[in-house]
Amino acid sequence: MTADELVFFVNGKKVVEKNADPETTLLAYLRRKLGLRGTKLGCGEGGCGACTVMLSKYDRLQDKIVHFSANACLAPICSLHHIAVTTVEGIGSTKTRLHPVQERIAKSHGSQCGFCTPGIVMSMYTLLRNQPEPTVEEIEDAFQGNLCRCTGYRPILQGFRTFAKVCGGPRTAVALLLRQQHSGITVGRDAKGLYVTEKKDKMASDQVLLLQQVTLSPSLFNPEEFMPLDPTQEPIFPPELLRLKDIPQKQLRFEGERVTWIQASTLKELLDLKAQHPEAKLVVGNTEIGIEMKFKNQLFPVIICPAWIPELNSVEHGPEGISFGAACRLSCVEKTLLDAVAKLPAHKVEVFRGVLEQLRWFAGKQVKSVASIGGNIITASPISDLNPVFMASGTKLTIVSRGTRRTIPMDHTFFHGYRKTLLGPEEILLSIEIPYSRKGEFFSAFKQASRREDDIAKVTCGMRVLFQPGTTQVKELALCYGGMADRTISALKTTRKQLSKFWNEKLLQDVCTGLAEEMSLSPDAPGGMVEFRRTLTLSFFFKFYLTVLQNLGKEDLDDTCGKLDPTYASATLLFHKDPPANVQLFQEVPKGQSEEDMVGRPLPHLAAAMQASGEAVYCDDIPCYENELFLRLVTSTQAHAKIKSIDISEAQKVPGFVCFLSADDIPGSNKTGLFNDETVFAKDKVTCVGHVVGAVVADTPEHAQRAAHGVKVSYEDLPVIITIEGERGYNSKSFLPQSETTFHPLKAKALKLLFNLQDAIKNNSFYGSELKIEKGDLKKGFSEADNVVSDWTHLSELYVGGQEHFYLETHCTVAVPKGEAGEMELFVSTQNAMKAQSSVANMLGVPVNRILVRVKRMGGGFGGKETRGIVMTVAVALAAYKTGHPVRCMLDRDEDMLITGGRHPFLARYKVLDVGGCSGQAVGFMKTGKIVALEVDHYSNAGNSLDLSHSVMERALFHMDNSYKIPNIRGTGRLCKTNLPSNTAFRGFGGPQGLFIAEYWMSEVAVTCGLPAEEVRRKNLYREGDLTHFNQRLEGFNLPRCWDECLKSSQYDARKKEVDKFNRENCWKKRGLCIIPTKFGISFTVPFLNQGGALIHVYTDGSVLVNHGGTEMGQGLHTKMVQVASRALKIPTSKIYISETSTNTVPNSSPTAASVSTDVYGQAVYEACQTILKRLEPFRRENPGGSWEDWVMAAYLSRVSLSATGFYKTPNLGYSFETNSGNAFHYFTYGVACSEVEIDCLTGDHKNLRTDIVMDVGSSLNPAIDIGQVEGAFVQGLGLFTLEELHYSPEGSLHTRGPSTYKIPAFGSIPTEFRVSLLRDCPNKKAIYASKAVGEPPLFLGASIFFAIKDAIRAARAQHTDNNTKELFRLDSPATPEKIRNACVDKFTTLNILDWVPGTACSIALKPAEGSGGLDMRP
Repeated sequence: MTADELVFFVNGKKVVEKNADPETTLLAYLRRKLGLRGTKLGCGEGGCGACTVMLSKYDRLQDKIVHFSANACLAPICSLHHIAVTTVEGIGSTKTRLHPVQERIAKSHGSQCGFCTPGIVMSMYTLLRNQPEPTVEEIEDAFQGNLCRCTGYRPILQGFRTFAKVCGGPRTAVALLLRQQHSGITVGRDAKGLYVTEKKDKMASDQVLLLQQVTLSPSLFNPEEFMPLDPTQEPIFPPELLRLKDIPQKQLRFEGERVTWIQASTLKELLDLKAQHPEAKLVVGNTEIGIEMKFKNQLFPVIICPAWIPELNSVEHGPEGISFGAACRLSCVEKTLLDAVAKLPAHKVEVFRGVLEQLRWFAGKQVKSVASIGGNIITASPISDLNPVFMASGTKLTIVSRGTRRTIPMDHTFFHGYRKTLLGPEEILLSIEIPYSRKGEFFSAFKQASRREDDIAKVTCGMRVLFQPGTTQVKELALCYGGMADRTISALKTTRKQLSKFWNEKLLQDVCTGLAEEMSLSPDAPGGMVEFRRTLTLSFFFKFYLTVLQNLGKEDLDDTCGKLDPTYASATLLFHKDPPANVQLFQEVPKGQSEEDMVGRPLPHLAAAMQASGEAVYCDDIPCYENELFLRLVTSTQAHAKIKSIDISEAQKVPGFVCFLSADDIPGSNKTGLFNDETVFAKDKVTCVGHVVGAVVADTPEHAQRAAHGVKVSYEDLPVIITIEGERGYNSKSFLPQSETTFHPLKAKALKLLFNLQDAIKNNSFYGSELKIEKGDLKKGFSEADNVVSDWTHLSELYVGGQEHFYLETHCTVAVPKGEAGEMELFVSTQNAMKAQSSVANMLGVPVNRILVRVKRMGGGFGGKETRGIVMTVAVALAAYKTGHPVRCMLDRDEDMLITGGRHPFLARYKVLDVGGCSGQAVGFMKTGKIVALEVDHYSNAGNSLDLSHSVMERALFHMDNSYKIPNIRGTGRLCKTNLPSNTAFRGFGGPQGLFIAEYWMSEVAVTCGLPAEEVRRKNLYREGDLTHFNQRLEGFNLPRCWDECLKSSQYDARKKEVDKFNRENCWKKRGLCIIPTKFGISFTVPFLNQGGALIHVYTDGSVLVNHGGTEMGQGLHTKMVQVASRALKIPTSKIYISETSTNTVPNSSPTAASVSTDVYGQAVYEACQTILKRLEPFRRENPGGSWEDWVMAAYLSRVSLSATGFYKTPNLGYSFETNSGNAFHYFTYGVACSEVEIDCLTGDHKNLRTDIVMDVGSSLNPAIDIGQVEGAFVQGLGLFTLEELHYSPEGSLHTRGPSTYKIPAFGSIPTEFRVSLLRDCPNKKAIYASKAVGEPPLFLGASIFFAIKDAIRAARAQHTDNNTKELFRLDSPATPEKIRNACVDKFTTLNILDWVPGTACSIALKPAEGSGGLDMRP
């Protein structure tokens, strides 16, 4: 059968594709066929938003043009017939005119690495096309499907809030924030534009003093300079498509290489097609099938799209409910139900509110705009958000096939197995009727996930009760759950027993008892988190019970159900987060500083506008070369095994297959890695899942992927070590993946594996010998201490989980063989051009001077692109060498996460010492809280190679004191060798782990002393001139200033009282407040790396080209170097340009890491500039009134060199572990953060209410960049300590391989109030222009959220003293909802209800399980 032509428009231009392949996504088509590379590939599964575009079509049912955002990575081009696509290139450019959206994100400093920026721009643009004056809430909602790893989100929201009806621009931000009820202060501007303050009470005096002491900058940006938004100037909908609106649609057929796509136009056609192809998949949004085809290698030969069929898109308001066609998009369902809730009586919309609550957190706009309600049901996911709601509400489904039609209730019989429904092979779901609720009927829906926005549920439910008229006697009760079985289930046994009973304490007890029995899970249940999930089933019902009780009280019925305890009321509130507000304070440049001197000014990132318009070129954006080939790695599926054979016969059958590469093809050395303990390709054995065995080269990325799947490697298993002792997340039980078919849990005893983290320690599986720092006399210190933390045996260990880098741009390399003398040019997304260059040369067996590595920019790095991308780069270079063709490889997100490792998980052990016959512990302290002795053993999970693990542990030991003076201290470190991909550098580089452990024991000391934690911390802080535990003197110790300023600006004391008051008044919600310091050493701990070079060219027109050895990954390094050169040369920044980093301009460059790049390269640039100035000086003296251009031309005509190098090495470095002497660091960066959180004790949810940060960054080179680094690092630390969790199978296979399963902070994760202040008047004499390093130091401050959570949990536990809850309790990092809920020990966590103690409504007492420690929880 002849295939049809596909017709659609892109940025106003008509596209006619005669050979449309259903497997081709819009993203691939845009980038490869149309050359529109502004739309980025971030994940390939619709979870990051980097590929967001706007789609526009004429909606025949609504009779209007509609605009909606979509993920181009999931949209098949075949679904775009007669649709207009708008990409970031289509709305504006730096060559013509930026769109206001592009301009505002650039000028408000909302683009750092820029890889996510085009997608965020398009989400905002789509919102404005639909709503030119959106509310702040609408703006936030627009970004639920977008992620950013760099900025911390604040500048993006702040910039885009200028589009809102009530603008919260930076000029009013201070006033808006400080006009809070608790602050008692108003900040505004007088007629001259100066800040003025009005005190309202004594509590505000400190804040007033702070503001009066600093010269505030007008703002980081001026919204008055922004172009106004003019909706009339937007591109029009293609007239050709508009003319087609009255022409009947006809069936279309597209034939691909493996798949046929049929677009049905009528219901009859659809039913006939389903009868002909009963196994065909029906696809509307492709949000499920697309992922299965790409990531699970599944093939669906026939796909039928019913999106055009009127009956499947209709919405009908009937007498019993609202009926939606099965193809109705979720966004349409949401809008329809919102309208209904606004118009109908409250008693009729209970179910609608429940559906809306689930849709609120279901996914981003990009998914809800294309995913269908019917697809959501038929997918039959056991963790579906909506199916429990539909089941509990009595939703009706109409099912049709050719010749049959039936309407059935969506009850417990609809799902009869895993991913199975009652539908026959030829049947389709036609419509879904969501019922109106009735008088006396109440409905609630609940969902708990790791992250609020766009996350899959751990447990989800719908709950409904109908009472007999005018009474509280139960007529109907439905409790339906997802996440508690292999399908959506209904608690029928429990609910049937409650019929005719009254809504009171007895019913609550009976239901909890029944649910505890009926919703049981085996210890090895798929998804793990068994205790958490079982507890949630009870917690959700308790919330429902309270909500109904509260509503019954409002209806003033007879008092047959008791009254709601006022302290319980907050448990009924749905999750709500206020719109974010923010303050950024920094010191203005001195009066009289030249306007052209940009040092100290908030200059936007120099590439921000290009990033916002999609013009910025990343590695994979380089246009394809002629005859270019594509590489795909073949990785091990075994953690430790001998390679028996490799069969490539199936791979060779794939069209476009070129060759398979293995260790035998390498002309030079197969050894690689920093210590030559790795291989390019595994030769005889593999040592982790993800170990690279070989690579496939083919003509397209898709063919390469298929061929790689076709390579079959047979193994002989060897013993495996996966964890170090105490490590969590290395069991399939602890994780519920998005697609539950990806694994089946295996009992550990059935495996020949060394499983627990203690295996590495027990089996002496270490790299090298023990690292140690020791100072003072430990035995004496412990003997003199008033206290040691007693009864702490269960706390003798603390675990800090690992972290995935999740840079938005995955590893990418393009290798171009030059054809002579072994030359090769490589474009690489790397922080370490020198290592990439030398590794390729070593593999090819050629001198390093034949290899050129070029780095334009990276879409994020965070340490992850320092060493771990080398294996892919070397493989690509080998492919180019073998084939003689240019070869490209950009890792898919799942590959990148599997192969490249991440932050080292750490285990801290506190030794038990025998001191004078007494049993002492690891922390010795006085009654005053003064620390006198400390001993901690540190273990890190290094993985299957050494990589940077030794240096990571060194830095952890250097930071084990945090900011505290400890006279007697010993810290040890061991690197555990395990069968996991090697862990590596990550922002902070071991520092955050060491710092976290220090703050953990410090918080426990405060509890044991019975003193305020802030008092104990302040008492132990170092002072100016003190020696650290590694004997480095502290000079310019500004931390006490940061501490005092943060205490004042955060109004800590007053807010502490407010927190205590809140906790007294709320039983099931608790707040916590914590302030912590950080001291971070600046330098590579390996001295020779602390060097940097620069090369400056001055051209005859006066323009300057700066080259330096650092790489740009969003941190603003190039921008700062331009500022440095501008001041040094005394010329405007507009005359200076940095093109790229390359090994043929500045050789032997150290990796861009350790936060030192501005220091070393800034000084190198400065030195080169000084050389240029000295050469120009005679011409300046000769012509003092001349211009820069005059002097340059004069020098040229006099044959004076206008090119100069600069070099800098950091002085006085060199620490010895043997003697505990010498300087480990050049200086230290300091900071303090105070954070307040609110936890939901019943679910483990938490909200970040407010964070105040005071950061010492010296004299900031660029306050906008530095504040952006502080906020971005803080939010990354927030993820590390509260959200991000890696999960592995017992066999060592990583389960969390993408944004659907691994959750980084989202827009809604940041503190509602986010205040950052750069410490004033603190120049640093040891760095360029008195600045300080800023990239890594603020990350640890995210732990203030963790310790605030721990403070809130402690308040929850303190409420239940009759349950034997101990003041000291273990809480490992990250503090996920599971850990928070389980730590809030109460009556529900035991799941063993044995007795009932009557009292006020909800004053429940439940007997604890035997040995549980007591769990009676009465307020």
